[in-house]
Amino acid sequence: MAKRILILNGSPRANGNTDALVESFTKGAESAGNEVVRFDLRKMDIRGCLGCCRGGKDPAHPCVQKDDMSEIYPEYVAADVVVLASPMYYWGISGQLKCAFDRLFAVAELDPGYANPVKECALIMPAEGADEDNFAPVRAFYEGLVGHLGWRSLGIVYAGGNMDPGAVRDRPEQLAEAEELGRSV
Repeated sequence: MAKRILILNGSPRANGNTDALVESFTKGAESAGNEVVRFDLRKMDIRGCLGCCRGGKDPAHPCVQKDDMSEIYPEYVAADVVVLASPMYYWGISGQLKCAFDRLFAVAELDPGYANPVKECALIMPAEGADEDNFAPVRAFYEGLVGHLGWRSLGIVYAGGNMDPGAVRDRPEQLAEAEELGRSV
């Protein structure tokens, strides 16, 4: 059964490693008959969460702030799968992705019990470091996030050893891993 996939690309760099992995994932997902919607957060005006807890009153615009998150909210609600794509920044996701993801809380505020919509998800992350210790903090964050949201992880692509912009394009095994994850969704 085809799924609707939302990709939140948190890379601040165009045509870099994250973009290449997202392109490979998308190729695989679409070849399996899935619909993919991608947001390159670097191109969007998304302000940080105010922590006001005043959202959730309008399903069409769940947050009190009016910025480009208004484009993401309906796609997030409709998505079966949410893909978090980000380069590793200080052993975590990029600020762009964290900012957008924090703002998704406004959708949970639509529910009286603050229940988040249940989704499947995946993580795509290129990084300079390639050993398991390098990815341990991200793994802990991702597993904690997925566990607390009650989501189901479909997989993770850690593409280590990629410091230079576009370096992953010279690593066909990493691109193939991202494509296969997309196909398996």
